Amino acid sequence: MTGVTRWTGREAELLRQAMRKKGKEFADLVGVNPRQIPRWKRRGETIVLELGNQAALDTLLAQATPAVQQRFAALLTERAAAGHDERAEELLRADARTRRHPVDGKVMTLVEEGIYLSGPDNRSVWLEAYLIDVYPTTNADYARFVSDTDYGPPQHWPGGHYPVALVTHPVVWVTWHDAMAYAHWAGKALPSAWQWEKAARGPHGRAYPWGNEPTAAKANVAGAGIGATTPVSRYQSGASPYGVFDMCGNVWEWCSSEEETGNGRYHLKGSAFTSPFTSAAPSLQNTARAGMKDNDTGFRCVTAA
Repeated sequence: MTGVTRWTGREAELLRQAMRKKGKEFADLVGVNPRQIPRWKRRGETIVLELGNQAALDTLLAQATPAVQQRFAALLTERAAAGHDERAEELLRADARTRRHPVDGKVMTLVEEGIYLSGPDNRSVWLEAYLIDVYPTTNADYARFVSDTDYGPPQHWPGGHYPVALVTHPVVWVTWHDAMAYAHWAGKALPSAWQWEKAARGPHGRAYPWGNEPTAAKANVAGAGIGATTPVSRYQSGASPYGVFDMCGNVWEWCSSEEETGNGRYHLKGSAFTSPFTSAAPSLQNTARAGMKDNDTGFRCVTAA
């Protein structure tokens, strides 16, 4: 599932029911006072939750088992069937495009075949259909790969284990070769620069994932003043037309496309928390040598549809 556009008390209560958790258990997972849970239930759609709570609920839903996600979708369906509910219907439409990958467990969304407008000059490019990870590869995702393969962990993991506070943050300090090794393990691939750009801009050449307005507050870029990575589900309002998160800011993402055949430099897309907003447009190009690694560079994967 790609996530809920806007969490109110009603969606939070439906997720609690889908997870079959008592109020206190659910409150602990969300990170709120247990007294908030009955308040959310009582207020329902009249209360829009704080952004931090929305991000926590996004993460719970994204990391839930398929059974929980199916129950949640069913509960939303029941409500939508009873009357018009634009937010529930939007989520259900998005859910029809998504699936959870059988190896690394990440949620992926379908990008349909067809033409999209590419690059600063918006030239027409045709691509086959494919699936792309909704979120960048996180530290928790990468940890499963490291555990299964005995691959060397990134340098910022003390004792070879990621810091708990970074569980849903994108993995960094990975080279292009590291990203390729993860993709091979998962039975996936790194996106081409064109696949990445289409997933970010949609078919009609948006300047940014959310539209054409240069709104820096929708991305973790240098101007935000955060100075570090953020949870991959934080910037809901910055999601692309396909429901893909973090296509501007947070971390640069490795692509499979080489700058020139044989020169060993590969495309990076999306900008990072270290980048000015002027570098964030998905149409822009950036490259680096395959062995480069830094605290602002990660990746996500694709598969054939």
